[in-house]
Amino acid sequence: MSLSFYQKAEATLGRAVLRLPTRWVARIAGAPVLRGAGALDPQIQLAIRAHGVLGHKHTHELPVAEARAVMEANTAMLAPTPPPLAEVVEARFPGPHGDIPARIYRPLDARTPAPAVVFFHGGGMVLGSLASHDAPCRVIAAESGCVVVAVDYRLAPEHRFPAPVEDALAAFRHVAREAPRMGLDPARLALAGDSAGGTLSAVVALETRGDAVRPRFQVLIYPAVDLTSSFPSIQSLGEGFFLEAASIAWFVDHYLDPGQDRRDPRVSPLFAPDHAGLPPAFVLTAGFDPLRDEGEAYVAALRAAGVEVDHRCYESLIHGFFNLSGGVVAARAPLADIAAALRRALA
Repeated sequence: MSLSFYQKAEATLGRAVLRLPTRWVARIAGAPVLRGAGALDPQIQLAIRAHGVLGHKHTHELPVAEARAVMEANTAMLAPTPPPLAEVVEARFPGPHGDIPARIYRPLDARTPAPAVVFFHGGGMVLGSLASHDAPCRVIAAESGCVVVAVDYRLAPEHRFPAPVEDALAAFRHVAREAPRMGLDPARLALAGDSAGGTLSAVVALETRGDAVRPRFQVLIYPAVDLTSSFPSIQSLGEGFFLEAASIAWFVDHYLDPGQDRRDPRVSPLFAPDHAGLPPAFVLTAGFDPLRDEGEAYVAALRAAGVEVDHRCYESLIHGFFNLSGGVVAARAPLADIAAALRRALA
């Protein structure tokens, strides 16, 4: 989306402030915010302070249409610089209720057939789009050597559960089925997604265990795997770090019908009766994320089932760091780590 004049000015000023010398950023941000042995990244702390000073509202305080526009604007403000790619192609995949829009990013060094990662964007099943995650998808493609296939699944509340899950499954199975025609290697397919996209990746991994073509790897970026919101970090970190506990409840209420079982594994993959046979995983969590505890619980569940897991907690970061690497220095390392993990897994 195109930014308004005010949003462009705010983005320019924000980037300029974040580029100040580290000691200046720390001084403006205020006293360090500590959690255990870790401290909140000063650039993020400054951004949170600016959010409050400017009077910006949280997601749960906005109507859906405005919340969507705000997310699109915010992700554009701190998006990384797009690297050169061989091509970026718009596509449409057949879905259970109409075509599913997708965007295919082919890196300069991709060979045919190429490894590929099917990517699902975050946004609580309510927000987000191909545009909101365009820049980091370009970075992942360029640095991993994998073709990235980003999927624009249907969103709630217009399309509640199970619509996003149905679209995610249909999109992955289409890529798996049509991989040779698309110049992709069906033996080297991965799943990836952030937040709600991490949920969808985990669900697709669970649901395709019996398929002829299965994902070889999964990248779960601060995934929402327990929509009962029962872990302590929902409350201990649910205020003051951008993603509020009230916003999490807002997302869930828009996504699920009243009375829907929140322990259904297609809703909360943590509660799957068996996690055996899942592909190896790279799970990323953040020290100041309300979803931190459930991400760690999913790591434990996967390991208990014999699944190989690489888990990294970025102690100084918050939920949403995947979209911040254009302005927050510490958010660049996770992107590089994701790309490296995909390159190793799909080599």
